[in-house]
Amino acid sequence: MQLSVIILNYNVRYFLEQCILSVQEAIRGLEAEIIVVDNNSPDDSCQMIKERFPEVILIENKENVGFPKGNNIGVESAKGEYVCILNPDTVVAEDTFEKILAFARTKTDLGIIGCKLIDGTGNFLRESKRGIPSPWVAFTKISGLYKMASSSNVFGRYYAGHITENQTGKVAVLVGAFMVLKREFYKEVGGFDERYFMYGEDIDFSFSVLKKGLSNYYFH
Repeated sequence: MQLSVIILNYNVRYFLEQCILSVQEAIRGLEAEIIVVDNNSPDDSCQMIKERFPEVILIENKENVGFPKGNNIGVESAKGEYVCILNPDTVVAEDTFEKILAFARTKTDLGIIGCKLIDGTGNFLRESKRGIPSPWVAFTKISGLYKMASSSNVFGRYYAGHITENQTGKVAVLVGAFMVLKREFYKEVGGFDERYFMYGEDIDFSFSVLKKGLSNYYFH
């Protein structure tokens, strides 16, 4: 199997439905599976999956175990060569996975691949590509200095300003809303650190990959 798409859901039934519909279109022609891990949603997310998408693998957690553990549970059940960690409030383009996998196979130093994310009004989300938030880098963000020279390697590192939103290149940190990497490498790194519950775990995971000597790529 080429790809396993892991979608961690908590109480966003309507977003989840649209997400799955878009993923189904995007994996046509691929040997792929969709795994939804539900963190004990109080809405009817699980019932909707069972009724509308019986082919989707559904894992129903009995409590909200958080983002890292929820995704780790999903990857444990995955069979694909690659896994995609995908937020339930996203919609992917029809050719997203085809292009991402083709790009992945050209890299011998591959860690994680992230992609260009846009919001509901079509604006680019700068969080798609970031740098390690060292004290200096964090200061440039908090103080607004990054706005003065967003492409500078001194001031613009928080949002990986060395490449534009329409360039592909190596970056330090990718956002957990969309991450593609080899399943075996995910396990080798140890997955997301379950000491986190939500937020920050994507930075930690990206950094763990860099410490392995591999590269994270923003693929525009």
